[in-house]
Amino acid sequence: MSASSIVTGNPFLDALRLPTESVIPEENNQELTQEDFLTLLTQELSMQDPFKPVENDQMVQQLTSFSTADGISNLNDEIVNLNAIMTSSQALEASSLVGQKVLIPSDTGYISAEDPTLNSVVSTPEAISEITVRVEDEKGALVTSYIVDGSAGGNIDLSWDGLDANGEAVTAGSYSIKASGRIDGESQELPVSTYAHVTSVSLGTSDTGAILNLRGLGGIQMGDVLAVSES
Repeated sequence: MSASSIVTGNPFLDALRLPTESVIPEENNQELTQEDFLTLLTQELSMQDPFKPVENDQMVQQLTSFSTADGISNLNDEIVNLNAIMTSSQALEASSLVGQKVLIPSDTGYISAEDPTLNSVVSTPEAISEITVRVEDEKGALVTSYIVDGSAGGNIDLSWDGLDANGEAVTAGSYSIKASGRIDGESQELPVSTYAHVTSVSLGTSDTGAILNLRGLGGIQMGDVLAVSES
């Protein structure tokens, strides 16, 4: 017999004895289920005044309110599952772009040993006889410049060989491609988009979708890609 189970006969001492086992309360789930609601409704009906019964429309309204709330909860769960499936599907689709180049709406590209040249596209509202292209480094300093023919109009492909004005290869880093031309007798800046190398894909969220990770440039949403190129 353990010391805690001995009865001394003294009410004060017996009251001070420690319990032999600690009682851990069970987890109390506060969430009401449909079965709980029906139990409450049955209890309500059994205790109602027989001379003042619950109107049919009130009972139907209560049942409808509960069913609606339960249906909305289930619908939210289904939407969450659907978003997860769509996000995974987008990531799987985007994974096919790894190793390829995508055209992004930015005039900044990345030069590296793996990609010593930088390709881009300049958009013109009309045919322009000459387009001046300027290459600037991360600090905005001019690296080199050249002239391209813009007489075809529309989207014109540009390619920079990664050499500065002295014909020497530039160091790895980000470079901006600026383009300008004379429109209606005035020099205007023209929008430029550049190609970037896709190195990997991130799953992202239901709001962003799959994220393409670009070499030296960070990430971009798949929906922002303008075009895809193998080279």
